[in-house]
Amino acid sequence: LDATIAAAPSSSSSARCRRRPLSRRQRGSLSTLLTRKSPFGNETGSLPIGEFDSSVDNNGDSGASTSGSSLVRNAKILVVGAGGLGCEILKNLAMSGVVRDVVVMDLDTIDVTNLNRQFLFRSTDVGHSKAECASKFINTRCPWMNVVPYHGKIQDKDAEFYRQFKVVISGLDNVEARRWLNGMINNLVEFDSDGDPMPETIIPLVDGGTEGFSGQSRLILPRITSCFECSLDAFTPSAAVPLCTIAETPRIPEHCIAHAMVLQWPKEFPNKKLDGDSPADMKWVHERAVERADRFGIPGVTYMLTLGVVKNIIPAVASTNAIVSAVCVNEAMKVLSFCSQSLNTYMMYMGSE
Repeated sequence: LDATIAAAPSSSSSARCRRRPLSRRQRGSLSTLLTRKSPFGNETGSLPIGEFDSSVDNNGDSGASTSGSSLVRNAKILVVGAGGLGCEILKNLAMSGVVRDVVVMDLDTIDVTNLNRQFLFRSTDVGHSKAECASKFINTRCPWMNVVPYHGKIQDKDAEFYRQFKVVISGLDNVEARRWLNGMINNLVEFDSDGDPMPETIIPLVDGGTEGFSGQSRLILPRITSCFECSLDAFTPSAAVPLCTIAETPRIPEHCIAHAMVLQWPKEFPNKKLDGDSPADMKWVHERAVERADRFGIPGVTYMLTLGVVKNIIPAVASTNAIVSAVCVNEAMKVLSFCSQSLNTYMMYMGSE
């Protein structure tokens, strides 16, 4: 594709930047795999939830509505989060060649610091909704896709909204939101007269998360496998710094930033809450932190570090997002089409070891 674009005549810089939609040959398709018989169908794994059907008709399209390709093509998928992980997930779904309908939800707007890894966004998108910009990019670049954005909280939608999806892929970056989503999906399950979960009410949840060079992906089958709530003890508690250290004996740059954030800000602005997404607020905290660091001879207070301390952000690594998102989409494809054995139920990636 790049070679094609480079060879095409261009009369202006805008013409050089325009890209043609990918052809089916260029993007490939999972249909090749979904229309071939497999000895490793979902029914052969340790977590069997369906039987793989690879049937096709004479035109090369999926035959019965129960075939793997048809099940994926007719499925409506929810992607929660359009950040570093969400962008990769949306790209993978689009390039699968068989996914059509996707809804993406995200509350955040785009910050300039997102542009180094959230590749669906451009500098002109800064300040705009992540969900809206991501969906617009995918729909324009991949015209076979129908991505519908929702800018807002996941808590704003009721149970009926979540019931319309065949699978939910989560790329959330905080525990509380993931707990809420896990609870909602589990509460959608209905039971028969024998007390067994009704299969048609079970919506698989694929949960992904990254932290620096580490990441994880897991498949949650509500009321069948362990859920997100079951593994809360596995999360490392955040390390707290004693206030006396911050106030009296700072030793590292983070102590100076915490002093500006926790002690100086409330005194200077008693009626205003510090906004981690406000450039003006972050600039003020950074300047105060630099002053305190200079006073105690502590080097290393930068604006990016200030953002990280205030927002409690661990720097994201693009390669980790790519690996974890690939596993998430892979599991979604398997759980929709039954083409292979599903993950049972957890994958941990440790890229720094």
